[in-house]
Amino acid sequence: MSGGVHFHRRGDSPAHTPRQLPGDVRGFVNREAELQRLDAILTGAHGDPRMISVCVIAGTPGAGKTSLALRWAHQAQDRFPDGQLHVNLRGYDPGEPVAAEEALHRFLTALGVPPGAIPRDADAAAALYRSLLSDRRMLVLLDNAATVAQVRPLLPGKGRCLAIVTSRSRLSSLAVRDGAQRITLGTLAEPEAVALLRAVTEGRTADDADKLAELARLCARLPLALRIAGERAVSDPHAGLDDLIADLRDESVLWDALSTGDEADADAVRTVFAWSYRALPEDAARLFRLLGLHPGPTFGPHAAAALAGAPPRRTRQLLDTLVGAHLLDQPASHRYEFHDLLRAYATAQARQEEPPAERQAALRRVLDWYLHTADAAQEWLAPGGDRLPLDPPDEAVTPMAFRDYDQAVDWSEREHANFLPAVRAAEAAGLVPHTWRLAAVLWHAQAPSASGADWLPVGELGLRAARHLGDRPAEALLMERVGMGHARVGRLAESAECHREALAIRGELGDREGVAESTNLLGVVALRGRRLAEAERRFTEAMAVFTELGRERAATIARANLAVVRFQAGRPDEAEPDARAIEALHRERGDKARLGNILRLLSAIELETGRPEEALRTAAEAVEHALDLRDHTLEGYWLLALGAAQHATGLPGDALVSFQRSAVLHRRLGNRGREALAWQGAGEVYAALGRDEEAAAFLRRAAAAHRELRDRWNEALALEALGGPGDRERALTLIASDDDPRAAALRARLHAASRE
Repeated sequence: MSGGVHFHRRGDSPAHTPRQLPGDVRGFVNREAELQRLDAILTGAHGDPRMISVCVIAGTPGAGKTSLALRWAHQAQDRFPDGQLHVNLRGYDPGEPVAAEEALHRFLTALGVPPGAIPRDADAAAALYRSLLSDRRMLVLLDNAATVAQVRPLLPGKGRCLAIVTSRSRLSSLAVRDGAQRITLGTLAEPEAVALLRAVTEGRTADDADKLAELARLCARLPLALRIAGERAVSDPHAGLDDLIADLRDESVLWDALSTGDEADADAVRTVFAWSYRALPEDAARLFRLLGLHPGPTFGPHAAAALAGAPPRRTRQLLDTLVGAHLLDQPASHRYEFHDLLRAYATAQARQEEPPAERQAALRRVLDWYLHTADAAQEWLAPGGDRLPLDPPDEAVTPMAFRDYDQAVDWSEREHANFLPAVRAAEAAGLVPHTWRLAAVLWHAQAPSASGADWLPVGELGLRAARHLGDRPAEALLMERVGMGHARVGRLAESAECHREALAIRGELGDREGVAESTNLLGVVALRGRRLAEAERRFTEAMAVFTELGRERAATIARANLAVVRFQAGRPDEAEPDARAIEALHRERGDKARLGNILRLLSAIELETGRPEEALRTAAEAVEHALDLRDHTLEGYWLLALGAAQHATGLPGDALVSFQRSAVLHRRLGNRGREALAWQGAGEVYAALGRDEEAAAFLRRAAAAHRELRDRWNEALALEALGGPGDRERALTLIASDDDPRAAALRARLHAASRE
C-alpha cells in the first residue's frame, strides 16, 4: 500500500478550498486609513480574532469600493487558510442582478455540495451554507450588492469568517441586525487625488500641480473618473492640461443643465464618461455602446465583432482603444468586461443613439454568433450527436471554427457563463426561434468539465420557446435533453417523465427514429433503477428500429446498453462478446468517449471472471481517454472501475486515490449516486486493510445516500459490506423481488453469512 493516503470525509480536500478572488488592482494608491481599518476589524487591538463577521464598504459610485476590497483581500488572504469566496452580485448592472439563491448555489457548489443535494428551499440552503462555514476561516467578498435581501442569506454567521460587502447603499439593517461594521468611502482628499492622477499620467512629468488639482476637482476626486481622465491625458501627451480642463468643464456645464443637483458625485462621473466617450473615434464609440447590449458578464473579440457587425481584426484594435481609455477592463487575455457604471452608461448610450431596429439587429448578430460557434464546437465535443439544421448566420457574422478538440473545449469553458444569459436575452427580445435553437445546440456544446445541473435552466427556457411556437419536433427534442439533464444529476423520476412525454409526441408525429431514441433513453432510466427486464426490452426494441433505419451508430449504442444490462443481471459471458465487438467499432471510429465507456464495462467483466490484471489495464486505458477528452463526468465514472481493479490487484493506496478523485468530481458535478459509489469503494478498501472504523463510516455514508436516492441495489451491496446482522436483514428485504442471477447470488451470500 502507498503510505500516507487519507480519504477526506468532509470535503476538506484542496479541490474544496475555494480561491475565487479576482486579480489584484494594478496601480492602487492611497486609502491607507481604510486598509488599516479593515485590518483592525479583522484582528482587534491585541491580535485576537474578533466576533465581527460583516463589514460593509459603502460609498458613491466610482469611489473605488471594489478596488479597496480586492487590495485588502489580496494582502490578507494568508489569514484565511480555508479559502475565499467571491461573487459580483451585479446589483447596479442594467441587466438582471444575481439573486441570493443563485449566489448560494454557486458558493455551496464551490464548498463541495453536489448541486442535486442543495436544498431548494432558500432558508434551508442558507442554513447549510452557514453550517459549512461554521468551523472554517474564510473570506466572503460580496461585491456590488444593491439590497440587504441580496446579502443576508450569504452571510457566514458569527464565527471565524469575515464577509466584506461593497454597495452604493449603506445597508443600515446589516449594522442593526447583524452587527456589521461600516466603512464609508468618500471622495479622495485633494493630495490623494493628485497622487492618483500622477500615478496614471507618470509620463507627463511637467504637469502643474494646481492644474492637476483642478482636473481632480472636475472628476469629483473619484478614483474611477480620475483614472479615465488620467488615461485621456496620457493618450494625448502633446495636449496641455488647460485644453483638457476646458473640454471637461464644457462637458460639465452640459451635465449641470440636465442634473437635478441631488447627485453631484454621480453627475461628475457621468461627465467624465461622456467627456471620454465623445473623444473616441466614431467606430470605437459605436462599439462601446453596442457592447452594453452583450448579454453576459465577459466577452471576447469575436463576440464583440458580431455585435458591431465588423471584422474581428478591426474589432480587436477598437477594444484596445477602449481598454486604453479605461472604458473597458481586460481581466485576461482576449477577455473583456465593464465596470458596472460603464456598462450602464454604454447601455444608455445604445438606447439613445441606436434605433430599436439597430439594437435588435446587433443582439441578433451576437446570438447568431453564439449559435453557429456552438454548432462548430459540437463537431468536436459531440461528433456523434445529431446536428440541428440552422439557417445561415447574418452575413456580417463570422462564427469561430476550431482546429481541434482542445480548442473547442477552451472556447466552451471560456463562454460557459454566457450561455444562460444569451438564452435569456433571446427570450426577452422575443427572438423565440433563437431561444430554442440556442438551448438545443448548447446541450452538445457544454464544457466537459461543467456541472450536469448547469444546462437545465437553459433547457427549460428552450422548451418554453418551442411550446410557444407550437413546434412539436423541437418540443420533443428539448424535452428529451431536459430528461437527460435530470438523469445527470440523479433525478431519475423527472428524467423518466420527460422521456415519456417526448415518446408520446414522437409517436403522434410518426417519428420512428425519435420513438426509438426515447425508448432507448427510457431503457437507460430503467437500467439505472435496476429494472433490468424493462431495460432489456426497451434496448432490444430501440436497436431493432435503429438497425432497420440504417442508423448504425445509434444501434451500436443500444447494443452496448444491452451488454450492460446482461452484465448487471449476472450474465457476463453473454455480455462480453457484444462488448468486444463494440470496442472494435469504437476504435475504428476513433470515438474515445464511447470507447472508454465500453472499456469500463469490459474491465468489470474481466474483474468478475478472474482476470484482474487485464481489468486494471482496461480501466486505466478508459481513464486515459477521459483525461484526453478533459471530461470530468467520464473521468469520475471510469475512476470507479479503475479503483475496483486497483483494489483487486493489491494496490489499495492507488485505489483510495482513485475513489477520492471520483468522489470529488462527482460531488462537483452533482451526481450523488456515483459519489456514493466512490465512498462505497473506499469503504471496501479500508475493510480489506482491517481499518474497520473508517470502513464503516464510508459504507454507512454510502448506504444512507443510496437509501435517500431509492437505489435499492447499491444500498444492499453497501449493507452487505457492512456485514452486521441488521444490515444483512435489510439488504435481503431490499432485493426480495429481484429475480436475476446476480440478485440470487447476493441473497445466497447474505443467507450464508447469517448462518456463520
